[in-house]
Amino acid sequence: MSMRTDDKEMAYDPLKIAIAQFAVAKEPGANLETIEGYARRAAEDGARVLLLPEGLIARDDGDPSYTARMAQPLDGPFVTGLRRIGERHGITLMGTVHVPADAPDTVGATARRVSNVFVVIRDGEIIASYRKLHLYDAFAERESDTVEPGDALPPIVDVDGWRIGVMTCYDLRFPETARSLAVRGADAIAVSAAWVRGPRKERHWEIMTAARALENTCYVLACSTTGARTIGLSRVIDPLGEVVAAAGPQPALITAELRRDALAVARRSLPVLANRRFADPALA
Repeated sequence: MSMRTDDKEMAYDPLKIAIAQFAVAKEPGANLETIEGYARRAAEDGARVLLLPEGLIARDDGDPSYTARMAQPLDGPFVTGLRRIGERHGITLMGTVHVPADAPDTVGATARRVSNVFVVIRDGEIIASYRKLHLYDAFAERESDTVEPGDALPPIVDVDGWRIGVMTCYDLRFPETARSLAVRGADAIAVSAAWVRGPRKERHWEIMTAARALENTCYVLACSTTGARTIGLSRVIDPLGEVVAAAGPQPALITAELRRDALAVARRSLPVLANRRFADPALA
């Protein structure tokens, strides 16, 4: 039986985490099978957290509206499947799903727009959720055509004594999002993404994942889908901006250990959170 967070104090130092990057398929059932395989492997390797990509239910690279059309409520079959996987393997799952905004009680309902919801699942329950704040209306894309923005700051969850904040994809380009998590006590920030390919886009991903870690002296765990339109290149960055684990463009499972001593050294030698002069970020 897995040990619950409230049964111990700082029992997992270091904390082993895993990131699974893969191409999200058109069939929700196929994606649950893929996630099950990664969850089993991660748990067998001792990982306590498995970070997954953005838009887990379904994706069709040739149809930008497909993900929204395949949205399901949080009590629908896909998230129920995720909850069973997390419970079965004793691992905390993190990733995003699309949820009908206008008709939340109907599986497969076609709403005018949906919500892109980051979910955190532990012991078979959703312990936190976050609706994506910053929609990807850039580089000729318009996420806002099908997705409604959230209206609340992303949460921080406790995993075995580690405080992990969450963000979704385009949020990475807005430093205030990560700073809001850091000043509220995040030790690490998990980013679930479907980072779209394009000129210099891979470099942007590399720079900004490292920058969000370094400027906030937090670990950053960043996961992106793979596929014809997305980059993969998932990575773990330490609090001083160094890459401690990284994947290429193909499907992969990577692991890393988050260490308290590395976090403490970074914040002692580079006390940017203590030295800041600007007010804490607030939503407009």
